[in-house]
Amino acid sequence: MNKQTKIATLGIAACLMLGILGTAQAAGDAVAGHDKAKTCATCHGADGKGNVPLAGKKADYLAQQLHAFKSGARKQDMMNMLTKNLSDQDIADLAAYFATLK
Repeated sequence: MNKQTKIATLGIAACLMLGILGTAQAAGDAVAGHDKAKTCATCHGADGKGNVPLAGKKADYLAQQLHAFKSGARKQDMMNMLTKNLSDQDIADLAAYFATLK
């Protein structure tokens, strides 16, 4: 394989990897998350600073925790029940919303 072919092959591989990694998690919409977070306000507060504060935590961390509750890997009866019907987009939206709060 000549140098030009190697460079082209590496470039294509890099583009494919970035495409795969870039679509691994849906982008969250904080505005949509605000509408979906009404149920969360009871424990987490309307401003994200309730009994269990979420305001300002990183979106990736929040999404990871919501997925863990949904799968049952993290146990908490109320959260397991509330997350079981959330889509990946719902989780991304909620995480984006709480991450924007300060």
